[in-house]
Amino acid sequence: MTDPLLAAGQAQALEALIADIAPPGSPRWSTELLTAAAGLIADHPDNLDGKIATAALREMAAAFRVFEPYRDVDKVTIFGSARTAAEDPLYAQARDVARRLADLGWMTITGAGPGIMQAGMEGAGRENSIGVSIRLPFEQGANSVIAGDRKYVAMKYFFTRKLMLIKESRGFVCLPGGFGTLDETFELLTLTQTGKGMPVPIVLLDCPGDQYWERLHEFVTGQLVPRGLVSPLDTRLYLVTDSAERAVQEIIGFYANYDSIRYVGDTLVVRVRQPPTDEQLADLSREFRHLCVDGEIRRIEPLPVEVREHDALGLYRLGFRFAKHGFGELRRLIDQVNDW
Repeated sequence: MTDPLLAAGQAQALEALIADIAPPGSPRWSTELLTAAAGLIADHPDNLDGKIATAALREMAAAFRVFEPYRDVDKVTIFGSARTAAEDPLYAQARDVARRLADLGWMTITGAGPGIMQAGMEGAGRENSIGVSIRLPFEQGANSVIAGDRKYVAMKYFFTRKLMLIKESRGFVCLPGGFGTLDETFELLTLTQTGKGMPVPIVLLDCPGDQYWERLHEFVTGQLVPRGLVSPLDTRLYLVTDSAERAVQEIIGFYANYDSIRYVGDTLVVRVRQPPTDEQLADLSREFRHLCVDGEIRRIEPLPVEVREHDALGLYRLGFRFAKHGFGELRRLIDQVNDW
């Protein structure tokens, strides 16, 4: 499929280029990517627009290469202030939670700067750390833990950096920080609330005696919920705690039985390690019938596209036509699955 802005000769040249560089049987996206790039050029964007598109694509490609060897490793992203000093109890808290997760086989992703980011990498160790920094005029680059490592990439744009900080992780720990930390935290919550991101455990981690996140939770429940700006169920999307041990339990427990979900057409596929009994399945279907467009939650076999892509074929599956609202309730469904 070629862009309508391309003339016939240009379209033919593009098709020849695709045939030359794309591997046989390559996914449809490879053709669409080249077609979109050619269409952008054919649209004669101004210089700034062209530079933004080029830089964004180039740095995403660089980040994808960094992450590719570790795609099958569980990862947690730690957000928090670059200004937190090493003697601050929050620094020790970040280091502790990363160390505990590293002991369980998890890698830690941070923004590669100082403060909480460095603390997380110290806890995980260099070998279990991935850094995604932002190039700013007043920051010195990567911290001493990750500087020079092949698992480090620097980004020009915040939006591409946030993509890579969120895309690869199966758990998130947010410690107190300024505008940047709040931006990252609220974008993460927004992606999860709207279903643009997969369900994930999100921990807002304080220290004992520090009520940074507790105050934010009070704002959500005291202002946003009563005004109808968010649903009361949205508060299920995160956990506020002052315990590193509880934070780790939240992340690990999220995957006690639940593994992942995938949308295939209008079917939501829930992959689990332990299948339900007939009674458990009936209870689940009855409890969450309101999440179904019609029908009920049922056992299913891997769908054709999953088989074709060899996608988690060793797991059991539940399927239903998801109404695509109430993602806080979807989190509650996952919690019930983990109780089996």
